[in-house]
Amino acid sequence: MFSPDQENHPSKAPVKYGELIVLGYNGSLPNGDRGRRKSRFALFKRPKANGVKPSTVHIACTPQAAKAISNKDQHSISYTLSRAQTVVVEYTHDSNTDMFQIGRSTESPIDFVVTDTVPGSQSNSDTQSVQSTISRFACRIICERNPPFTARIYAAGFDSSKNIFLGEKAAKWKTSDGQMDGLTTNGVLVMHPRDGFTEDSKPGIWREISVCGNVFSLRETRSAQQRGKMVEIETNQLQDGSLIDLCGATLLWRTAEGLSHTPTVKHLEALRQEINAARPQCPVGFNTLAFPSMKRKDVVDEKQPWVYLNCGHVHGYHNWGNKEERDGKDRECPMCRSVGPYVPLWLGCEAGFYVDAGPPTHAFSPCGHVCSEKTTAYWSQIPLPHGIRASRATKGWLQQHRPL
Repeated sequence: MFSPDQENHPSKAPVKYGELIVLGYNGSLPNGDRGRRKSRFALFKRPKANGVKPSTVHIACTPQAAKAISNKDQHSISYTLSRAQTVVVEYTHDSNTDMFQIGRSTESPIDFVVTDTVPGSQSNSDTQSVQSTISRFACRIICERNPPFTARIYAAGFDSSKNIFLGEKAAKWKTSDGQMDGLTTNGVLVMHPRDGFTEDSKPGIWREISVCGNVFSLRETRSAQQRGKMVEIETNQLQDGSLIDLCGATLLWRTAEGLSHTPTVKHLEALRQEINAARPQCPVGFNTLAFPSMKRKDVVDEKQPWVYLNCGHVHGYHNWGNKEERDGKDRECPMCRSVGPYVPLWLGCEAGFYVDAGPPTHAFSPCGHVCSEKTTAYWSQIPLPHGIRASRATKGWLQQHRPL
């Protein structure tokens, strides 16, 4: 996690709250990580606290409310109830917390820029052709600057004018204690794993997080006006392994403590070399198979193993069973004659996704990424929210896992 110099002098190491890792990129974006747009983002304790907390509430179009909105040095959330009535909540500086903002916007208030993830995309151009459903200022994470460095998530982020606006069409309401709260258009969903993020983990239940950090059951549709039921026994506190869905991209939250127990890149490389050292052979061509270097994880190598997804038999690449009437999409396995997709196997390079440090013995279908059995078993059980019209979370990209 740290350089050798930092490990030898722990007092010099910056405090790390955790990391956000985008699902779907296996370690880096297709065209490389650049600036604030990357496949993972580390949250460190800031030199100076920039957190905020709610303070004064202004009702209707009073001069104080107008001043709070126009003051670029003052954070505020504006709830438009009607053309004639607006509630503005001023936020004041909180010296005990750090704030990090995530969204599609490339404006300076956004710390981590995320774009829509298209399953199986090979370049940034694949994602740019899709109309984004991710909010420009999607959410914010507030981390306590003192141990245990608790991280909490809230829907919506402050814009360049330090404001959050919930218009007339946004779902909003007054709480039992007289405070305002609301939901963003497509919502921010969170799922906390049961039993932590370990080899014994089980998926939790997807919930929606409000602008003020309250927890609700899912709406009937992603952008419905009617909010779900409040879940008072749950909180917006992120746990190791929590998933955050922004309606277009899904992020995994790993705490610094959790990351310290994950396999390192060096460990994954050792597992790759161990598999290759066994010199596995293609049962048809009798040629030796080998996983390519992790640095060449997107380039198919001539020795790369391929798998028939329907039966799980592994071969080297060959043209056997590629019949014209199948348009090259399905192939017939020479071992068992079953017909189905034939894809290259890739080693899973994102250590943060692993729930254990076991050998890469199983593969995901339909992508062919390989990792440990318990890791594939865990992720294949998770229902991922899918699109803006899905009324409930539906099975996403990681649908099946097969032993190799």
